[in-house]
Amino acid sequence: MHISPIDLAVMSLYLLGIVTFGIWIGYRRQASPQSYFLANKSLGWFTVGAAVFTSNISTIHLVGLAAGGAKDGLVIGNFEWMACFTLILLALVFAPFYMGSRVATLPEFMERRYCPQARTFLAVIGLLGALLIHIGISLFAAAKVFESFLGIPMAYTIVVLSFFTVIYTALGGLKAVVMTENVQVCLLFGGATLLTVLGIRALPGVGVHDLAALRSTLAPAQLHMLQPVINEQGNLNGFSWLSVLLGYPILGIWYWCADQTHVQRVLAAKSLKAGQNGALFAGFLKIAPVFVMVLPGVVGSVLWQKGVLHLPNLVGTAQPDYNAMLPTLINYLIPVGLKGLIAASLAAALMSCMAAALNSCATLISLDIVKRLRPETEDRRVVAIGRISTGFAMVLAMLWSTQGDQFGTIFEAINKIPMTFAPAVTTVFLLGVMWKRGTKQAAMATLYLGSLIGVIYFLVDMPGIGKLILGADQTHAGFSGLISDPVQGLGVPFMLAGPVIAVFCFIIYIVTSLLTPAMNREEVAKVCWDHPLAFLHGRLTGMSDPRVITAILLVTVGVLYNWLR
Repeated sequence: MHISPIDLAVMSLYLLGIVTFGIWIGYRRQASPQSYFLANKSLGWFTVGAAVFTSNISTIHLVGLAAGGAKDGLVIGNFEWMACFTLILLALVFAPFYMGSRVATLPEFMERRYCPQARTFLAVIGLLGALLIHIGISLFAAAKVFESFLGIPMAYTIVVLSFFTVIYTALGGLKAVVMTENVQVCLLFGGATLLTVLGIRALPGVGVHDLAALRSTLAPAQLHMLQPVINEQGNLNGFSWLSVLLGYPILGIWYWCADQTHVQRVLAAKSLKAGQNGALFAGFLKIAPVFVMVLPGVVGSVLWQKGVLHLPNLVGTAQPDYNAMLPTLINYLIPVGLKGLIAASLAAALMSCMAAALNSCATLISLDIVKRLRPETEDRRVVAIGRISTGFAMVLAMLWSTQGDQFGTIFEAINKIPMTFAPAVTTVFLLGVMWKRGTKQAAMATLYLGSLIGVIYFLVDMPGIGKLILGADQTHAGFSGLISDPVQGLGVPFMLAGPVIAVFCFIIYIVTSLLTPAMNREEVAKVCWDHPLAFLHGRLTGMSDPRVITAILLVTVGVLYNWLR
């Protein structure tokens, strides 16, 4: 290890402090299911927004956005700014029914809209998403960073951070999770901002004194958010404006509007307005990562091209390992003593995301599986099962975390894996609240067939499968899969594959709905809008009205897009 005693002390104090605070704020010996899983529905808009934001921003984002910035430029920031639009959908379109139905989980809402089978399916999807993406890949990202810039073996990072996170999450429940997230969001922004400022200050030392010099050093499109459909090689651009426009909503509606890990914070709000404004506040927070998480990667690519940074190559290739950009930047820019602060901010990012996902897993297992199968289970036992489930989920995620290097970049991993089920889930949720004619048979057919199509796509496009079919010695360096690779595959990037799968899901849903009996109109009316724009109706209640805040958010993002287009 090459960690200084000061850095180690800062890290240790942070871990002990956040665990102590979490247990103190959340632990109740006789906790009820509502207090343990939904914090007694007591959260205000600020707490909801900060918790929604930090449950998403993990070490994956600090590592992945920096890697994406170095490889592709600011365009990777579309994953952050486009989240503003799906958070608006959560606030205005979905939250009124979630809160009005007084459900504790999104699978429970699926049962009310469709049938018990839909609830079971979504519970399984929620568990897999939490284990594979929110926790497993996050652990891998954190372990890689800590090994690179502090010299801590990956196994140590995985075990230690998992242990501390499980303690306060299992004992304190959702209240411990969201209150620690309020602390962690400040530390996270502080560390990211410090790295950004130091990176920009290092540019004059390599001859980059102004914006013109910066642009001349970078690829032509690296400082633009919007890119053309066809790249310079004549292939489909994986992050073109069309890919973002069509592909992100497929991922985003599932991720922000239909995933228990994030929506659980809105469900715990003290009122509908607090939940809606909390989701919109998270939208404003999502603007910042482009400037403090993606931009450092762009700056790092300049320092790398100038020869002051050294990036290792991917094993067995001549391609640089962009996942190493963040730890390499930290080693170059951050002096001894402050590395502990950066390490603490990275730990904060990881722990907040893991805690959110662990609490989500515990909620789904306890309420959607145990309580539904055995309704007579006492509240005390339900909470105990939730605490045990937290530890069990952590163990499974730790095992999966060792597989995080199977993708080109970490950020690609967390967006490509959900394409297996996101199109089906997005279809069922969106049409479920927008179209009263949608039936339970249509929902189940879409979930099963749509997910099957997604899994087939995912497997066929895995580089390992492609090399097995074509022959490992017949594939070029950097081969990305039979579907996405532009040379030996179809050349369809995953951001455009998602919309294609979604089209099949929409067709399955609509056709099946029209061929099956309509559901009870009175029951469906309780969980479905009268028409697609009904959520905009009603008298405005002032500047705090969610629709007014939505307008301000849309104008802000529109101006920023125009500036960096």
